[in-house]
Amino acid sequence: MIRLVIFDLDGTLLNTLDDLAAAGNHVLAEHGMPTHPVEAFKIFVGDGIRKLVERMCPPDTNEEMLVQLHQEYNRWYGTHSEDQTRPYPGIIELLDQLLKRGVHTAVLSNKPHPIARALCPRYFGDRLMLVHGQREGFPRKPDRALVDEILQLTGTSAAQCLYVGDSGVDMQTAKNSGVTALGAAWGFRSVEELRANGADAILEKPADLLKFLVETT
Repeated sequence: MIRLVIFDLDGTLLNTLDDLAAAGNHVLAEHGMPTHPVEAFKIFVGDGIRKLVERMCPPDTNEEMLVQLHQEYNRWYGTHSEDQTRPYPGIIELLDQLLKRGVHTAVLSNKPHPIARALCPRYFGDRLMLVHGQREGFPRKPDRALVDEILQLTGTSAAQCLYVGDSGVDMQTAKNSGVTALGAAWGFRSVEELRANGADAILEKPADLLKFLVETT
């Protein structure tokens, strides 16, 4: 029986793309660097802010500048992370239905921990049992360490857990942790990427998770 669902945040629970792109393009423009269409940030995100900054910058950007841009990005995004961000349609209803069924929910994100911890209560209230973002000194996804920590803190076995995410990194995280990997087709990355990285099933919309629970019980 499934007792816990771990969700990715960006591109899975929250559509954060416009705010992530606005922060990136603001920082780039401040330094006279080429900016990008919003859609390009779907490929830049997923491996933490530092990697996003590397991907959005020209290839010849030196390390000192990358460090500076990373800091500037974090400052700008920290005060503009809720300008256009919204839950995907059907997410609030899904979380409510999971709670009614006695299924706990948690978030595991490569977004900086303080921002993830601030955004989740703002949009989801107390529906989430745990929220883990990227923390200094802890590995990022797809390392299994933080999934293992969530399983331990919630008293859940891998067999009782589902992991829902929108990227190949999320599917790898689930596979590395021995939990079922469900791909969110409404997110930032393609269904092909999700399948190529081991998705056990594809969810076309949030409500499909409830169908999956019924079919696998």
